[in-house]
Amino acid sequence: MALSPMNQRRLELFKAHKRGWWSLWIFLALFTLSLGAELIANDKPLAVRYDGQWYFPVFKRYPETVFGGEFPLQANYKSPYIRNLIEEKDGLMVWPPIPYSYSSINYDLEVPAPAPPSAANWLGTDDQGRDVLSRVIYGFRISVLFALILTVLSSIIGVFAGALQGFYGGWVDLVGQRFLEVWSGLPVLYLLIILASFVQPNFWWLLGIMLLFSWMSLVDVVRAEFLRGRNLEYVRAARALGMENGAIMFRHILPNAMVSTMTFMPFILTGAIGTLTALDFLGFGLPPGAPSLGELVAQGKSNLQAPWLGISAFAVLAIMLSLLVFIGEAARDAFDPRK
Repeated sequence: MALSPMNQRRLELFKAHKRGWWSLWIFLALFTLSLGAELIANDKPLAVRYDGQWYFPVFKRYPETVFGGEFPLQANYKSPYIRNLIEEKDGLMVWPPIPYSYSSINYDLEVPAPAPPSAANWLGTDDQGRDVLSRVIYGFRISVLFALILTVLSSIIGVFAGALQGFYGGWVDLVGQRFLEVWSGLPVLYLLIILASFVQPNFWWLLGIMLLFSWMSLVDVVRAEFLRGRNLEYVRAARALGMENGAIMFRHILPNAMVSTMTFMPFILTGAIGTLTALDFLGFGLPPGAPSLGELVAQGKSNLQAPWLGISAFAVLAIMLSLLVFIGEAARDAFDPRK
């Protein structure tokens, strides 16, 4: 589908912002790689050839009886017993570049955990012997997916609420503004702490709780655009022709209001990542054992003798948030009406 002349101009402005343009491609590359984290970091081989047949443990669980074992339990491909069974049949195992998952423990450490970076663990291990690099890859994916889902849902709710307030005005706007004042004054962190005391936090639970408060960031921007747009000539003409309010709102005014919305979305994304990291750092985020950048920051704080933990967490968060901020700056310049 061909872009309109205005959108083509916006795309050219976005490309002209070299820092934001390259940040977009770098971020997309990192995110795409993290989506295939199981193919990069896993304690199961990508493929196993046994007795002339191929098996793919990374996609399917196989009991050790498939490879000549005695018990119908999931095969431990790192155990010498399973290795010998496969080698006896002239088999082979194809491992991913990082032979550790986010929860697998390296039991062959030469020093007590947390172990420093080595050939086996490129970024070292945490205080439980888990590979830091694999946890960073999985944690990056969870953080970005969480932030993307939260940003999209928050934008939908915020745009809808702001559109209703700005278009209808009057008592709808008055009630909406008073509700926002009360709702935004609630102590979000305290509510999370209280709820975490009797509910086990998980990905969707955290998403739902944060969605209750994160949608308010776009309401004021969209409301202002609709307050301005409802009095323009083309809106009055549409009303005179008998067009329904819903069609006027979402077909004519909303595209103009989306300009300011699009410039704010990358910054909402960074805020969501920062909030999730802070909750994990405080212990009110994802369940224990989940790959979390905030939990890695907390381990770095608790293990000052292992600087690779704090440095790894800081580097990942700094790179991720910097890329998103640069993308947001480029989007802001591209949608700037003065340009």
